[in-house]
Amino acid sequence: MPGVRIGHGYDVHRLTGGRRLILGGVDIPWEKGLLGHSDADVLTHAVMDALLGAAGLGDIGRHFPDTDPAYAGADSLKLLAHVVRLLAEQGYVVGNVDATVLAQRPKLASYIPRMRDNLARVMGIESSQVNIKATTEEGLGFTGSGEGMAVHAVALIEKG
Repeated sequence: MPGVRIGHGYDVHRLTGGRRLILGGVDIPWEKGLLGHSDADVLTHAVMDALLGAAGLGDIGRHFPDTDPAYAGADSLKLLAHVVRLLAEQGYVVGNVDATVLAQRPKLASYIPRMRDNLARVMGIESSQVNIKATTEEGLGFTGSGEGMAVHAVALIEKG
């Protein structure tokens, strides 16, 4: 296996009333939350998929199926910790992660430092190795209309 590998992750969740909005393990006060089997943390899910992809270990649906009641309401940061253990079993550590959150609202800039810190802590890396950006889509598409949120993430892993 090569010493350095790169993976891409993408996730999307519908916004709905009556749910908490959790991104990168940060509970963000807002009128809507993300719908999903777990806590629906779309940011953490995309990061997990990027890490799993880099290691050639499939995706989060394979490891944490939404048909398994064990993952109902699951804390995605705990699922991320499991992914990091899977990487370690293959001899990999996280080099860095870069993610872009696509959301019309709410504004996320003030929450990004805590998201970075949470993800870095769980992955066992420095916050400076995690970059998170947020952007709107100028009112276009399902993210622009406020129907949902999406995240693209890329991750570099390397032999430890």
